Amino acid sequence: MALSTNTIQLYVRLLNEGTDVLRPTTGILLGQDVVRVQPTADYDPEMEEWEFLPGTEVNFSREIQGGREILVAKGIVQTAA
Repeated sequence: MALSTNTIQLYVRLLNEGTDVLRPTTGILLGQDVVRVQPTADYDPEMEEWEFLPGTEVNFSREIQGGREILVAKGIVQTAA
């Protein structure tokens, strides 16, 4: 779901919640299937442990959740040394 030319809606898994939880946020599209995670307006690392922190460049995949397609952060982008 595109919000502007390079911003997309992205979901990040929350850790240590006792169940599978996805947090909706935004990301800046950097390339094909690569996005930089952005914080939500109320992001608080003391309250939620995100699998990928804001500012992290990640790959994402498309998943079907609740009958609709969403983009889910999957792994940190590996850069050449």
